[in-house]
Amino acid sequence: MGTKTVDETGVKTDEHKTDEAADAAEATEATEAPESIDVTKAAEAPEAAGTDTPEDADASTDEDTDEGPDGTGTAGTGAAPTGVGQGAGAVVSAGLGIVSLTGSWVGTVASARESLMGQLQTSSSSDVGTLIEKGYGNAWQATAMWGGIFALVALIVGVVVLARPAFGAPGRPQAPWIKSVAWAGVALGVIGLLLAVLKYTDVLLGLPATG
Repeated sequence: MGTKTVDETGVKTDEHKTDEAADAAEATEATEAPESIDVTKAAEAPEAAGTDTPEDADASTDEDTDEGPDGTGTAGTGAAPTGVGQGAGAVVSAGLGIVSLTGSWVGTVASARESLMGQLQTSSSSDVGTLIEKGYGNAWQATAMWGGIFALVALIVGVVVLARPAFGAPGRPQAPWIKSVAWAGVALGVIGLLLAVLKYTDVLLGLPATG
């Protein structure tokens, strides 16, 4: 360091000013040096420790969501089927089962048609047995036949709905209400089909005897 000299009036000389500037520069360098070293080490730390950068994290996320278990590319979202189709099928099965027991307009029209044809095929000279068979027996059988058709369709649809999860994605159970409605459709279909067969063969509510 240079010698600090002050003139008689107390004004600092040029040599004094030079020494102060050198001291300030050394103090600034001493303060900034540790900070620059720490910043450099912090920047190199993730690479040395093997930490994933934001780009690597995005890449790994994309790889994880590319393919799901079934190869559909929805592993990240995990969207499960809503079961709308199965629910609709169960409701249709139950509805057809009810129609098979209560009757439908198709069965009503078919019965009326058979009754009309029976009247056209008979005359006043026909015996009572023929009149009953042509006028009523065929009409009742037509009603039973259409009831059996509706019952059979209800049974098939209900069985398909109940068997559907076995052919779908594993680990996704069927909703309880869908199973309940589908089983109701199957039961109504079985009952309707049985009653239709019994009526068509005249085992149940057969034609009255003519004597």
